[in-house]
Amino acid sequence: MTVPSSMTNPSFPTKTSSLFDWLTYMQQIHVSAIDMGLSRVLPVAKVLGLMASAKKDAYVFTVAGTNGKGSTTAVISEICQQAGYKTALYQSPHLIDFNERVRINGQAVGDAILVDAFVQVEQARLTCELTLSFFEMTTLAALLIFAQAQCDVWVLEVGLGGRLDVVNIIDPNLAVITNIGIDHVAWLGDTREKIGFEKAGILRENVALIYGEPDMPQSVRDAAIALDCPVYQIEHHYDFVDDPQHKPDDWVFSGAQITLTLPKPKLSLINTTNAVAAVLASALPIQPRHISQALQSVQLAGRFDCRALAGRHWLFDVAHNERGMAFLLSQFVPFWQQHHAQYPNAKLHLVFSMLADKDIAQVVALLVASPLPIAMWHIAEIDYPRAATTAQLSEFLTQNNIKDMVQYPSLAAAADGVIAATHTDDLIVVCGSFHTIGEVLSAVN
Repeated sequence: MTVPSSMTNPSFPTKTSSLFDWLTYMQQIHVSAIDMGLSRVLPVAKVLGLMASAKKDAYVFTVAGTNGKGSTTAVISEICQQAGYKTALYQSPHLIDFNERVRINGQAVGDAILVDAFVQVEQARLTCELTLSFFEMTTLAALLIFAQAQCDVWVLEVGLGGRLDVVNIIDPNLAVITNIGIDHVAWLGDTREKIGFEKAGILRENVALIYGEPDMPQSVRDAAIALDCPVYQIEHHYDFVDDPQHKPDDWVFSGAQITLTLPKPKLSLINTTNAVAAVLASALPIQPRHISQALQSVQLAGRFDCRALAGRHWLFDVAHNERGMAFLLSQFVPFWQQHHAQYPNAKLHLVFSMLADKDIAQVVALLVASPLPIAMWHIAEIDYPRAATTAQLSEFLTQNNIKDMVQYPSLAAAADGVIAATHTDDLIVVCGSFHTIGEVLSAVN
């Protein structure tokens, strides 16, 4: 492919351009935001020497799945840090600042480091005379940063699917699939078997797989058998026990060779369990004390994220599909009951918005069917090309006989509106998308 001259202008951006300018530029150089496949990425990665660097110098955890990837990668990363490894963590998307996606030892890398990496990726791209999507460019830059920083451990979250995701250019030393639900059907297929086939694309010959739900699609099992992958599956090879009545601050991880009593983290126990299973199955000499220390400190914004802001109680969660919302509700119903017991006059308000390509009908149906007494829905359109319009959101709510809703011109206005409509005892839940939470947090902060 010949690169159009408009994409090769050396005067913009440059090494001295801002991070914002680079991010804006990279959103414009490819015809689509999502373009599955590795044929364009691989030549650029080879020019950068990425695959050789990762294989030679780092232990790589690759994590795919429909939900729970962020929590799982965060726990794996924190455990490896506690064990003394220089640990790289790549996650997407971000909530507020792009830098959140690229972390070394828990710290987001600075603008200058990102810009320098973007310059190198752009030069390699032009050498290959190819165009790359925003996600491909930024992911290659993250991997380059990790290689140049000589990180001991790379923890990589797959962006979409697995087989054709740019993260998959790096061979993992251990693979994790958190779960498989119906999401991104336009790209991955409309059944768990089809989606499982795509996510199983991260597997490599003789590389262990941690599978984080009891029900494994046959497509994943077939891929593991074909590649002779050792498989460790929750409820089959490891599990967890949570007994809040007798041990409210602890839980138990149990595997074939070890049982650990551990402190409860701020993240979900099933995702934490899968992360613990992953590090224990790795070749890294992880000690129980490293796991315990990590679980006391690990945190992840936007995952059952409780905050006190602007004189209000807030809960932020990135649940954006049917499975994610079901999991959020399983945690949130008892949480609301506790909150209401403490604040008997409290009302529950929901700030809600989603992307148009998600199953909005199913997510809304779950919220409506829950026992939660939602006093008011506050809806607005996400500032993003794939966003559902406010009119579309309103139609889904109307179809579910929801009349208590307020529409706003933006999520920033919705944040102001919900603060004005609530009292100090009330609870505000923000959910539906990473973008929903990011925009509301930016407005409130």
